[in-house]
Amino acid sequence: MDKKKLELLSPAGDRERLEMAVLYGADAVYLAGTSFGMRSFAGNFSPEELPGAVAFAHSHGVKCHVTVNTMPRNDEVARLPEYLEQLDDAGVDALILADLGAFTLAGRYAPRCQRHISTQQSIGNYECAQAWFDLGAARVVLARELSLQEIARIRQKVDPKLEIETFGHGAMCVSYSGRCLLSNYMTGRDSNRGACAQPCRYQYALMEEKRPGEYFPVFEDEKGTYILNSRDMCMIDHLGELMEAGVDCIKIEGRAKSAYYAAIVTGAYRHCIDDVFSGKAPDRVWRDEVEHVSHRVYSTGFYFGEPGQYVENSRYIRDWQICAKVLSCDGQGLARCRLNNKFHEGDVLEVVGPDTRPFPVTAQGMRDAEGLPLAEPRTPQMEFTLPLPSPVPPHSVLRRSVDLSAKE
Repeated sequence: MDKKKLELLSPAGDRERLEMAVLYGADAVYLAGTSFGMRSFAGNFSPEELPGAVAFAHSHGVKCHVTVNTMPRNDEVARLPEYLEQLDDAGVDALILADLGAFTLAGRYAPRCQRHISTQQSIGNYECAQAWFDLGAARVVLARELSLQEIARIRQKVDPKLEIETFGHGAMCVSYSGRCLLSNYMTGRDSNRGACAQPCRYQYALMEEKRPGEYFPVFEDEKGTYILNSRDMCMIDHLGELMEAGVDCIKIEGRAKSAYYAAIVTGAYRHCIDDVFSGKAPDRVWRDEVEHVSHRVYSTGFYFGEPGQYVENSRYIRDWQICAKVLSCDGQGLARCRLNNKFHEGDVLEVVGPDTRPFPVTAQGMRDAEGLPLAEPRTPQMEFTLPLPSPVPPHSVLRRSVDLSAKE
């Protein structure tokens, strides 16, 4: 099998995250409207916003996939045809579907959209994948519990025209392909209709039936218990193996995460995919960018066997903080910025941008919107200028090294 270059599919929870994912190198983005998506608490796109989002992606040569992957009830499915027609009219390239009824309706009411089968369908074998292709699916998003060997076997056994997409980076769910009812039971928020409260991240204690209000700690070690703990997935060191297995598209999880996350992780994978496909070793500068976002301890998920239980801690690693985003920059490197988190004159920052390698800069010579000297930008969203040693493109970010991880 000839090695095929991976398509990079990045999350776009709102317009800002969409722009960052597109400008930092995504081949395609996935997003949701205000209904029928599995991330109710991402920003998402209203019917009025969606056509502009699709047009922005298309103007940069980027495809736009929309999630319609909840499990709708009777009253919800009755609203689907009108919604699907809106997506079709907006020029959406593909719909990510989980429910068979929604899949059938999509073929009828959104005929210009490809149909992709969501990981919520838990596709774990070649017969299931082929069955969806025979029904009209252009792509399947395989269950996250499959090994690389199993994925390669599916690729060998299904029609060559069926595209295979797998998750390659981001949060992992402790339930099989995300099909969990723990949130429903504990909070009334339906995890299969976009409202998961993530109770797998809660801290638990034991209470004896006849001693209400008396809590007994549950310990695996001196730090607590992690019976539902999961690491984040990171496959950036194994892109060549994914290509050789016949994967068509690698998906970054994170529609509910920040625009900074969408930008940095997309940029990292973009450069490493390009390097690996051209036969070069990935540039360590870009590979290490995945360490510059908030994340749990990384693993390779199920790709190389059972990942095992991780019991050391359940905290996020936060070693870097975004300070500001570059709105514009002139030919001399004078950047007009918008503040995210305060910093002070003399702080050492790092600048990274679309196709712009990270480089350090000392914060000095800053001025506010009125042109007055500025020692400490501190008002959220304020605009200011900062001279840089060289010009950078808009949507570059300024960040600083600071340990924001939760302490013991």
